[in-house]
Amino acid sequence: MRAVQRLREQRQPGVLMTVLSVRGHSPREAGAKMVVGPQQTWATVGGGNLEMVAVDRARQMIAEGATEPEVLEFALSDKAPYQQAVQCCGGEMKLLLEPLAVVPSVAIFGVGHVGLELARILARHDIELHLIDSRPDQLTAERLSVLDDAVAGVHVHQVPVLPELVVGELPPGTHALVMTHDHAEDAALCDAAIRNEQLATIGLIGSSAKWTRFQRKLAEDGNPPEAIARITTPIGLPDLPGKEPATIAVSVAARLLQEFNAERNQAPARSEAQA
Repeated sequence: MRAVQRLREQRQPGVLMTVLSVRGHSPREAGAKMVVGPQQTWATVGGGNLEMVAVDRARQMIAEGATEPEVLEFALSDKAPYQQAVQCCGGEMKLLLEPLAVVPSVAIFGVGHVGLELARILARHDIELHLIDSRPDQLTAERLSVLDDAVAGVHVHQVPVLPELVVGELPPGTHALVMTHDHAEDAALCDAAIRNEQLATIGLIGSSAKWTRFQRKLAEDGNPPEAIARITTPIGLPDLPGKEPATIAVSVAARLLQEFNAERNQAPARSEAQA
């Protein structure tokens, strides 16, 4: 369903509800589906109190950070208690509620030698992957054909002018990596990134001399020290040396996987704290 993809791309949790089975008369047939998000719903599993009870439970699952599916059973009778759906179809219905996980999101600004190698690695994981480059020849279908069998959802952004505008379009919690061919472009992207408080992490590829210049420029542009400190450079695992594009890509990907794992571990902790 398009609603599932929409929630995924926006990094919002949800629940997919499916009519698992019916006996007798029911408002929908087996296989009917509905999607519940934090604020919206799409489609229907029958309406009425049945659906209201199911949506309430789905929203509880979202709030709790549930990861396991549940089955709800309903007796569609006017003699059933309220929480069991007061409807007089006379049948029975089972609903399967499946949590829709929030997957990681990564944006690679600059799909050169390192960027493409990194994209090849990350594309093998269940993430949303954004590829941005101001050079059209870096984002041709032929060049990106190495990603044709990607597990990830791949989003290509061709922005020959002002690629930093894409920063504001990224979903909340995105990990942004700045590695373009142009230092001026990198600087503009860093400035846009630290002004976006919804990014999870910001990484910059480059030398210590480059970072020294960038820190000075970012400060001159009015960015406070704590904002500039959000940028991590160098990127990747510090104990994995090497300047080959494939080595750098492996190092950066491994560091991102550590970040993804930390995010998964933090989600249950947040849910318990809210409970």
